Amino acid sequence: MELSFWAATDVGKKREINEDNFLVDKKLSLFVVADGMGGHASGEVASKLAVHEFRNAVEAGRDSIDKYAKGDPTVRPQDVLTLLEAAVQTAGQAVYHKGQVEPEKRGMGTTTSALLIAGDRGFIAHVGDSRIYMLRAGQVVQLTEDHSLVNELIRRGRVTKEGFETSPYKAYKNAVTRAVGVYETVQGDTIDFEILPGDQFLLCSDGLHAYLNDARIIDMLKGEDVKTLPKKLIDMANAGGGHDNITAVVIRVEKPAVAAGTIPPTDDRAEELARKVDVLRRMPLFRHLVYKEILRLLNVTSVKEFAPGEEIIKEGTNGDEMFVLLRGKIRLHKNDAFITHLEPGAHIGEMALVDRRYPRSASATAEERSRLLSLSRKDFYEIIRKEPQLSTKLLWAFTQVLADRLRKTTAELSGARLEAGAEDLTADALFEES
Repeated sequence: MELSFWAATDVGKKREINEDNFLVDKKLSLFVVADGMGGHASGEVASKLAVHEFRNAVEAGRDSIDKYAKGDPTVRPQDVLTLLEAAVQTAGQAVYHKGQVEPEKRGMGTTTSALLIAGDRGFIAHVGDSRIYMLRAGQVVQLTEDHSLVNELIRRGRVTKEGFETSPYKAYKNAVTRAVGVYETVQGDTIDFEILPGDQFLLCSDGLHAYLNDARIIDMLKGEDVKTLPKKLIDMANAGGGHDNITAVVIRVEKPAVAAGTIPPTDDRAEELARKVDVLRRMPLFRHLVYKEILRLLNVTSVKEFAPGEEIIKEGTNGDEMFVLLRGKIRLHKNDAFITHLEPGAHIGEMALVDRRYPRSASATAEERSRLLSLSRKDFYEIIRKEPQLSTKLLWAFTQVLADRLRKTTAELSGARLEAGAEDLTADALFEES
């Protein structure tokens, strides 16, 4: 996968020292932005040490990264994420211990936001309030979550984004809730995702993203020469006030060259990923998820192929996975009686994700060659365990789906009772039957 990239940093208009640092390692396809904090220029020391130690730790695991990039099945995406998690801890320990032996630097720390590209996959490790954005097909996605007091207060509903500037919390605008090196260990966020030709990425410190919105990112990254983009972004931030140090790293995944007069080839991966995202977004179970969360969910799914006539689920058996039809056609039947055909976008078996006690209520058979997305109960629960914010959305959606089903069942039972001449149907009797 061919990459174009460029980076730049600037002290801004309000600071005397640039405490930002960045790393671009072409051989590793590794990109890092770090925004240091601490008095007496300690922030500069922290950020410089962090990117250096992080890079060395990733380099030490290069064999595994290369194996993954070449498709070696013995190396999984989780192994690469584990490597990045360890690199964050290595960087944090180096900064922390330097602060312990040099008292004037004690308490220094830094944000660290890193993007590693291996094969056709991206891997992110993130601590602090620097950011990584992705621009894909005209849509901007913030791939990292700010570890800041501002974001935490907004997330908890204590203040709105629009009302923060007039709130009592304004004095803590630059406070971060996690940083590399302040303590010996830190909890970092990691995510992996599929990368497509045409994707663009922006890594930046808060001295830049304070002046950005989606429309501005789209406008700024549309330049032909990637080498000019970081400087343009810095000039824009300085024109807006330059309240802090400013760093930008821009990466572009180049599309394959197409000879003049020929039609560009279709990208099957891009088409299928777009189909997966679209299907999941339209499902009631996942309608509250943002793009980044959809990508996280897709990471624990698998794709299964079924030949014509092959059984997908069997009535009366206990299932442990939900299916989403991507391509093909499925015949739904019960006791050999035809119920309906399912077309791409339909889903079956979602109740298997939350309760194993109920057997499948119908059978599903591939009518033609079909491609389905599978999500298992085990992987679903793993997401719920590890991703509190995402799990809240998922469980809330499940509650709504179950409530809708209960209302439908209630209406159906009420209608059946009325037809039978029943006059006194209590709520207790209804729940007893259902």
